[in-house]
Amino acid sequence: MGWLIAGLAIWALGWALNTYLAAGPKTRVTRLAVPVIFGVTVILIWECVVRGLEIAPVLLPPPSMIATRFAASTHILWQDFVQTAIKGALTGYILGCGAAFLTAIAVDRFPFLQRGLLPVGNFVAALPIIGMAPILVMWFGFDWQSKAAVVVVMVFFPMLVNTVQGLQDTDAMQRDLMRTYAAGYWKTLLKLRLPAAMPFIFNGLKIATTLALIGAIVAEFFGSPIQGMGFRISTSVGQLAMDLVWAEIVVAALAGSGFYGAVALAEKAMTFWHPSQRGRT
Repeated sequence: MGWLIAGLAIWALGWALNTYLAAGPKTRVTRLAVPVIFGVTVILIWECVVRGLEIAPVLLPPPSMIATRFAASTHILWQDFVQTAIKGALTGYILGCGAAFLTAIAVDRFPFLQRGLLPVGNFVAALPIIGMAPILVMWFGFDWQSKAAVVVVMVFFPMLVNTVQGLQDTDAMQRDLMRTYAAGYWKTLLKLRLPAAMPFIFNGLKIATTLALIGAIVAEFFGSPIQGMGFRISTSVGQLAMDLVWAEIVVAALAGSGFYGAVALAEKAMTFWHPSQRGRT
C-alpha cells in the first residue's frame, strides 16, 4: 500500500504543479517545464504502481529496471541505433524524400504525370507495411539496404503529395505578377513557388520522420543481421528480457523525437517569414 499511496501523492503533486504553471504567464520556461513535469510524474507513478501491485517484470518492468538495463547495455543499444536509425532509416529517408521532391517538380512541370502518378501513389500508400516488408527484404537482402528500401516506399508518397500541393499553393495574381516581370517557369519556381511551398514540404518531411523509423524497425522483424532495434526487440521478447525490449523502445523514442525536432528547427529557421511561425519562440 505504501507504493500506491506514494503514487497517488506524486500524481496530486504533479497535477498541482502543472495547474499552477498553466495558469501563470506563458514563458519559455513554463512551456518546457509543463511537459517535463508531466513526463517525470508518469514515470514515477509507473514505478509505484508496478511495485505496489507486484506486477511481474515479464509483463511490465519498472522504470528503474529499464534504466539499469539501459546503462548496462549501452554498447548493444548503440550498435542497434546505428544499424536501424542511421543506416536504415536515415538513408531511406534521404533517398525517399529526395526522390519525392524531384518527382514533385516533374509532376508540376508536366501535368499529365499528376493524373498518372498520384492515384498510383495513393494506392501504394494504402498498402500495409507488413505485406511490403518481407518482399523488399527478399529483394534487397537481410542487411540495412532492405530496410532503407522499405523506408523509401513509406516516405516517398507522403512527401510527394505534400510537395505537389505546396507548389500549387500560389494564387493567380502572384503568378501573373511574375509573368509581368518576364519570369519563365524555372525563375518563377525558384523565386515564388518553392518559397511558398516550404511549409508543405516541411510538413511532408516531418511526417516522414516518424514513418522512417517505424518502417526500418518493422522491416527488421522479417530478416536482419544480428543487430538492429527490430531484431533485438523480437529476440528479446522470445527470451522474456522485457527490460531490454523497453530499453530499445526508449532508444527508438529518443531517436524519433530528436529526428522530428531537428526537422522542426530547420523549418523554423527557413520559414520564419511564414504566418504559421509568427508568435512562436
